[in-house]
Amino acid sequence: MKTRPLTSDDRALIRALRVEKGWGPLRMMKEFPSRQWKRSTLNDLIKRIDETGSADRKRGTGRHRSVRTPDNIAVVYELICSQEGQPGSSKSTREISRETGISRRSVQHIVKHICS
Repeated sequence: MKTRPLTSDDRALIRALRVEKGWGPLRMMKEFPSRQWKRSTLNDLIKRIDETGSADRKRGTGRHRSVRTPDNIAVVYELICSQEGQPGSSKSTREISRETGISRRSVQHIVKHICS
């Protein structure tokens, strides 16, 4: 049985029940059996609510960008655009990848965001 992640409505409901009524995970599971919340998920969320007052993720959590840094974006931008007075001097994503050591796919992502 695969469990689904908590929706934003679930998070809001759990926060309200915890803050306003002081309910714990067992009471929530008992009152809302159709939601199929796991106890460990509720424990983790309640702990976060008690510590921060919020059911949202902490800012800055998640995977950090390792390649799409402002410096690398500037380098790719310089290499992808034709130089002044030298039409046709732009480089392909494969050439940029080879020259900078950035993967071809990451170069493609940078170019996509530069041009959009």
